[in-house]
Amino acid sequence: MSGEYVLWFDPRCPASRRALTLLRERGVEPALRRPLEEPPSTEEVSALLRALGLPARAVARRDEDEYQVLRLSDRTPEAELVEALAAHPRMLERPILVAGARAVLARPPERVLELLGPA
Repeated sequence: MSGEYVLWFDPRCPASRRALTLLRERGVEPALRRPLEEPPSTEEVSALLRALGLPARAVARRDEDEYQVLRLSDRTPEAELVEALAAHPRMLERPILVAGARAVLARPPERVLELLGPA
């Protein structure tokens, strides 16, 4: 099943580690996308949001320092917020599991199971 799933992952994040464990317990070995080590492009963030079916503000971590320093808010235009998420990936919620054209924000981590086929 490797290659079918991509987990946006931070090894320091307990929710990311739990999502990975849940997937592995079900025989799924996802490709790991580590946005903090390799920041995504604006196009990659846009594609991720399309797969999630969510606006950028739904996946922005408002408590991150960058969010405050950049003076982002609910009034920030979508395109500007997407650019900020790409440039400052710490602001991007995680984990996120991508399966083809679909994705799920795994908060709580058990939400990764929504994208798996029947057991």
